[in-house]
Amino acid sequence: MSTKLQNKDTATNPRGIPFAPFVDKVEDYVSSRAEVDGTMKSFQEMISKYQFMEVNTQRRAAGLKEKVPDIQKTLDMVRFLHSRKPGSESLETTFELNDTLYAKAVIPPTDEVYLWLGANVMLAYPVAEAETLLESKLATAQQSLENCEEDLDFLREQITTLEVATARLYNWEVTMKRKEKAENGGDDEPADQKKILPNG
Repeated sequence: MSTKLQNKDTATNPRGIPFAPFVDKVEDYVSSRAEVDGTMKSFQEMISKYQFMEVNTQRRAAGLKEKVPDIQKTLDMVRFLHSRKPGSESLETTFELNDTLYAKAVIPPTDEVYLWLGANVMLAYPVAEAETLLESKLATAQQSLENCEEDLDFLREQITTLEVATARLYNWEVTMKRKEKAENGGDDEPADQKKILPNG
């Protein structure tokens, strides 16, 4: 049974997430009622794994949705600074210190900007180099966000597939149980397991 499931799971999406087994015929996965519990447990474990991956992917996507606009805003500002010619008048503006506090600043024409790289690290870059770096970071973040959204759709589809497989397996077991009961004359216990009562 486990080998059959593993063989079904070899195909993956571009990020290496395996496809869930599609159960068209229950008989391809179990040959008797004795194998149902183990297969059910395997399906439930796979559903739990997919749900865990779904939660992590949702968190990653949420972080990227905040990150992409910030990178775009920084890139727009660097492009603006890059477009200013030497000898231009200084620009008076405001800059954000935190969510509710801004300060005034006078920005002369410049060929250098400072970029936060994370982990309390800031580096100076020539404006043209900073623009190229930010364009690369923006493209990477946008692609990562697109991948996350594709993975979320894929994970939801695999969870649904396994839920359908679980329902089919359960219905098959109920059908087989009724069939065995009918064959045993209404007794749930198989004929070979019935107790032999003494005469009289």
